[in-house]
Amino acid sequence: MSDRSPAAAPHTTALNDEHSPTASSGHHRGATRAQWLVLGLISIAQLMVVLDATIVNIALPAAQTDLSFDDAQRQWVVTAYSLAFGSLLLIGGRLNDMFGNKLGFLVGLVGFAAASAVGGWAPSIEVLIAARAAQGAFGALLAPAALAMLTITFAGSADRGKAFGIFGAVAGSGAAIGLLLGGALTEYLSWRWCLYVNVLFAVIALVGGLRLLPANEREGGRPAFDWAGSILAVAGIFFVVYGFARSETEGWGDTLTVVSLVAGVLLVIGFAVAERLVAHPLLPMHILLDRVRGTSYLVMLTSAIGMFAVFLFVTFYVQQVLGYSPIQSGFAFLPMVFAIGISAQFNGTPAFQTKIGSKMQVGVGSLLAAAGMLLFTGFGLDSSYVTALLPGLVLTGLGLGCIFAVAMGSSTIGVQAHQAGVASATVNTSQQVGGSIGVALLSSVAASAATDYLTTNAAGGVTPALAAQAQLASYDAVFVWSAVFFAVTAALAFALYPSRSVTAALAADNENVAVHM
Repeated sequence: MSDRSPAAAPHTTALNDEHSPTASSGHHRGATRAQWLVLGLISIAQLMVVLDATIVNIALPAAQTDLSFDDAQRQWVVTAYSLAFGSLLLIGGRLNDMFGNKLGFLVGLVGFAAASAVGGWAPSIEVLIAARAAQGAFGALLAPAALAMLTITFAGSADRGKAFGIFGAVAGSGAAIGLLLGGALTEYLSWRWCLYVNVLFAVIALVGGLRLLPANEREGGRPAFDWAGSILAVAGIFFVVYGFARSETEGWGDTLTVVSLVAGVLLVIGFAVAERLVAHPLLPMHILLDRVRGTSYLVMLTSAIGMFAVFLFVTFYVQQVLGYSPIQSGFAFLPMVFAIGISAQFNGTPAFQTKIGSKMQVGVGSLLAAAGMLLFTGFGLDSSYVTALLPGLVLTGLGLGCIFAVAMGSSTIGVQAHQAGVASATVNTSQQVGGSIGVALLSSVAASAATDYLTTNAAGGVTPALAAQAQLASYDAVFVWSAVFFAVTAALAFALYPSRSVTAALAADNENVAVHM
C-alpha cells in the first residue's frame, strides 16, 4: 500500500473555482488493454449495486409466499437496503479516501457477496431484512470506490470520456437489467437466486480486481475522521430517506413521516454548517461548491426522481394492465437498455463533448427524457407495445444516456485523487436520495390521481372498467410529473453548467490526476 499526501503528488490537480485551461493542449494516449479490463471489472461491480434495487422487487411476491410475511414487512425488504445504502455513502467514500479505493472496492465486494448469500439462504423475513441492510452498507463502500477507481484509472487517457460513457450506461440501465434478470431467475429458478447471483458477479470482479486494479492509495500521514460530520450526515440522510419511504405507505399526513423529514432536513443543514468548522471535514465544501460538480449532483438528484417513473410505473402497467409475466416485463425494457448504451457511448466521446459541451448534452438529454414520459400518457387498456411503449422507452433511454454519461463523468472532475472517494459518494448519494424521493412522491401522486378519478366518475358505483380507467389516470399523472422533473433537470443544466470551452478545459485538466497502473 502506498501512502501519498497532496503535497507529495505534484501531478495531482485540485480544482475549485480556478479552472486552468492550460492542460487542454496536452496530448493524451488511448487506453491500454489493462485499463479496459479494469473498466469491465468496475462496471460489473456497479451493475451489481444498481440492479439490486429492482431485481429483488421482481422476486418479492415469490419471497412473500415462501417466507409468509405481510405487506408491511415486505416494504422493509426494499427500505432496509435504501436506508443503509443512502445514509452510509458519504462515510463509505471517506473511508475509501482514508484507506484506499482499491481496498474499499475489494472489501465492499466481499461484504456485498456475503450479505447476498445470507439473503438468498434466509429462512425468515428477519434474516432477509438484516441481509438487505448489510448489502446496503457494503454497497455504500463499493459504489463510491468503483467510480473513484474509474476516475483514477482513466486519468490522462484520451478514452476517458468513452469509459465514463460505458459506466454511465451501466448506471442508467442497471435497474432495467435487474427487471429482466430478476424475472428470468424468479421464473426459471427461484427468488433466492436473485440474491445468489450477486456472489457470481462479486467473484469475477474480485479475482480480476486483485490482479488488475491500480495500486491502493490512501491519504498520507495520520488519517483524520470527522465524527461529528459523520453522525450528522448519517442521521440526516437516514431520516430523509426513511421519511419518504414511510410516506409511501402511511401518507404525508402521518406524524412520524413529518417528524422524520423535518429532522432529516435540520440535520443535513447542521451537517453543512459543521463541515465549515472542522479541520478535516467528511465532505469538503469545495467539492460541492464547484460549478461543474455541484451542477452534476443536482442533475443526478432531479433526474433520479423522474427516472423511477419508468422502472416502477411502466412495470406496473405492463404487468397489471397488459398482463405481462415478470420475464416478459424485463424483455420489454431491452430497447431502452440499448438506447441508454448507445447514447451514453456517443455522448462520452471526446470530440462530441468538446463540440457540444455538458450544458447542451444534459439539457437536450433531459428534454428527450421528458418527451418520452409524455408519450407514456397515451397508455390504454389494450395498447400495442410497438406503438404505445416502444417510442417512449427509446426516447427516454436516449435522454438518460446523455444525462448519466455527462453527470457521472463530471461528478469527480478536478478533485484530487485522495478525495475521489467522497466526490464519488456524493453523486451516488444524490442518485439514491433522488430515487427515494421519486418512489415516494410519485406513488403519492398516483394514489391521489386514482382517488380523484373515482370521486369524479364513480357516482353509480365502482365497476371493474372504472377502476381500470382510474389506474390509467394515476399513471398519466405520474408520467406528467416525471416529465416536469426532467424539465427541471434541463433547466438546471442550461442555467448552471459552464460554457463549452470551459467544460473542455476542465475535462483536460482533470486528466492530470496521477495514475499508477
